[in-house]
Amino acid sequence: MTTAAATTDVLREQARAVVMRRQDEVLALSHQLHADPELAYEEHRSARRIADLAEAAGFDVTRGVCDLPTAFTATAGSGELVIGICAEYDALPDIGHACGHNVNGAASVTAALALAPLADELGITVKLLGTPAEEFGGGKVDMLRGGAFDDVAAAMMVHAAPQDSVGMSSLAISSWKVGYTGRAAHAAAMPERGVNAADAMMIAQVAIAAYRQQMRPGAVVSGVVTSGGEAANVIPARTAADYDCRAVTSEELAELQARVRACFEAGALATGAELALETVGNDYADLRQDLAIGRSYLSAARALGRDVLAADPALRGGSTDMGNVSHVVPTIHPMIGYDCGDTIMHNPEFTRFGTTPQADRAVLDGGLAMAWTALDLATDPAHRQGLLARLAARGPYRD
Repeated sequence: MTTAAATTDVLREQARAVVMRRQDEVLALSHQLHADPELAYEEHRSARRIADLAEAAGFDVTRGVCDLPTAFTATAGSGELVIGICAEYDALPDIGHACGHNVNGAASVTAALALAPLADELGITVKLLGTPAEEFGGGKVDMLRGGAFDDVAAAMMVHAAPQDSVGMSSLAISSWKVGYTGRAAHAAAMPERGVNAADAMMIAQVAIAAYRQQMRPGAVVSGVVTSGGEAANVIPARTAADYDCRAVTSEELAELQARVRACFEAGALATGAELALETVGNDYADLRQDLAIGRSYLSAARALGRDVLAADPALRGGSTDMGNVSHVVPTIHPMIGYDCGDTIMHNPEFTRFGTTPQADRAVLDGGLAMAWTALDLATDPAHRQGLLARLAARGPYRD
């Protein structure tokens, strides 16, 4: 065994020892987050729990960063190579942590705790980023704009899932609130005096349905009408809908948005109703995982005995604001699996599996695999210098 390999093995075991010593704390954190779900930008108790734990462990904590009350940063060490570990902790309306963010967040805390005592020896700064509002809004995009990632040379997190994998991408997404305002009238006595907002919505939906034949592969347009009128004998004066547009890349998303917007404008033009179209939250970019960092994570996770799929980067699932980070910072976003029956994320059934012994093992293994990955980045000269060179070349983030 070479000296470098022996040193890496020693560092890995030191990180593992920290995880074993801290496991009760991080698993309690995961269960607390799960039992007390909070929605996007409202995760006050969740953010406080994580920040308090980090502060008690000796991290330098700054709360409310980037003008976000539920965002924070916690740093340990002072090395030039800054490793960013993103903690998610928001939940879904009505179904709680059905996307497993209690596992995600606790695993990131595990990784940060494991690395902190080694930071000075490794010449790194461990930066735990508390990132709110992944499910809705995009807190990581806000934090990118606010400069929280400007010093980060590599970013990582793991995400709860039915199976371990690394390397897959995600779809870019934008969300809209759509509304039409027309003029009410009696549907039988004076229909000619009305401007039918429901007809405007119908025409837009038909136009979108017709456009689907020409959409690029991978594009998805989905929506639901939230208000369509009040009575059958009244020409509807107002209608409203929520719509999502998804595409393979951010560039293709912009093209899709333009065409779908034209469909909604067609509804207004045909009926005389007034269109209001509002972007909700931030647009999410497609996820572009760093292949070299991904290989390090794959090796680390397999060394822990996990059955990890090396996914085709062309494989895409869902959308995440970690995609925006990945366009700026070398990033990985592996999936950390545990038994969840025959259900998947965003299903109410998924929620109840979030505190099982397998989910707890995912917290510890995911955190340790990230810590070992960070060790590789810090101790391999090519990795380290490459990341620092990329950081210097990009400079501060500009939207």
